[in-house]
Amino acid sequence: MAPQYLAAAAVGASGLLSFKGSQAAAKAARQTAEYNAKVAEQEAVLLARTKRDEERQLRRQSERLIGQQRVATAASGITMSGSPLQALADTYFATEKDALRIQYASEVEQTRAMADATLTRAEGRARSSALKTQGYASLLESASKAATLIWDEICHEYHYIIKD
Repeated sequence: MAPQYLAAAAVGASGLLSFKGSQAAAKAARQTAEYNAKVAEQEAVLLARTKRDEERQLRRQSERLIGQQRVATAASGITMSGSPLQALADTYFATEKDALRIQYASEVEQTRAMADATLTRAEGRARSSALKTQGYASLLESASKAATLIWDEICHEYHYIIKD
C-alpha cells in the first residue's frame, strides 16, 4: 500500500477522533451548564428560606418589644392611649416596613439566582453548539486532506502509467 494511502487513513482517523472529542466536550459543556443552573436554582430556594427565617426572627423580636412596651406602660399606671399607643403603632408599622424590605430583597435575590440559572443554560447550549460545529469542521477538514492525498496519489500513478 502506498504511503499516501496510509497518510490519508491517518488523517481520516485523526479527524474522526477530533470529531468524537468535540462531541464529548459538547456533551460535557451541556451537562456542566445544567449542573451549574440547578445549583443556582437551589440557591434561589435557600435564599427564600433564609429570608423567611429572617422575617420570622424580625417579627418575634418585634412581638417581644411590643410586649415590653405594654408591660412598661401598664407598670407605670398609664392607660394605653395617646403616646404609648402611638409608640406601639410605630413599632408595628416599622416591623411591617422592615418585613416588606426583607421580602423585596428576597425576591430580588431569587430573581437574580433564576436569571443566573437561565444564563448558565444558554451559555452551555452556545458552548455545546460551538464545540459540535468545531467537530464537524475538523471532520470535514480531515476528509478534505485525506481526499487530497488520495487524489495526488492517483494522479501520480496515472502520470507514471501514461509515461510508460
